[in-house]
Amino acid sequence: MFNFSFDKRTIYIIIAIMVLSTIVKYVTDTGALFALLVSVPGVLLAITFHEFAHGLAAYQLGDNTAKNEGRLSLNPMDHLDPIGTLMLLVAGFGWGKPVHVNPTNYTRKITMEKGEAIVSLAGPLTNILLAFVLALVYGAMLKFTSIDFLYSTIGRIIQSMIEAAISINIGLGVFNLIPLPPLDGSKIIMPLLPYNAKQWFRNNEHIFYIIFVVIWITDIASLLISPAINAITTGIMTITGAIFG
Repeated sequence: MFNFSFDKRTIYIIIAIMVLSTIVKYVTDTGALFALLVSVPGVLLAITFHEFAHGLAAYQLGDNTAKNEGRLSLNPMDHLDPIGTLMLLVAGFGWGKPVHVNPTNYTRKITMEKGEAIVSLAGPLTNILLAFVLALVYGAMLKFTSIDFLYSTIGRIIQSMIEAAISINIGLGVFNLIPLPPLDGSKIIMPLLPYNAKQWFRNNEHIFYIIFVVIWITDIASLLISPAINAITTGIMTITGAIFG
């Protein structure tokens, strides 16, 4: 996930405003509060697997940094960033504690740039694969669980949790594919750019941070990623439906 290094004071002010407005919504809408509570397991899964995947990919390429820092773990407490986790809960997108990597340790079979792209892609791709696995679990539950259980309180809560986890993982994966610093997508596209474009991109990185903040606090991010989220969700549910009838 991205390295959160932009002007933190500005970001925290924006976060505070968003959190306050969200708290008001939860206080006045019990349905929204229920949605928040059932999304917690999905948030923990999404952040944990995303950051673990970054560290594992780097380790497979020869870099032990994440392993030495204890980040090759599926313990959520090793990966959660308090502010990023809160944002994922209240705003639908956020971040975990960045996994540190050292590209100079990567295998020389590929360039450092390609290694960074692989490590960056590992997080979003894992989120989408996890969403597919959860969809299979959801399909199996609907297929093989009794109607009485599905319509019970516990059954409905479990269904809501799985649905939320699927949605959160797809959303987090797609959001991080936006090719803007500090998101994963900015490193994924680097090997695909011509030399001059790479240099311009690096020299003007501060501009892209400003663009990122703008799309982050407006509905532009949602407009950009909604078609991809809908397409992936439809594809996953179609495959799941075909498997379980």
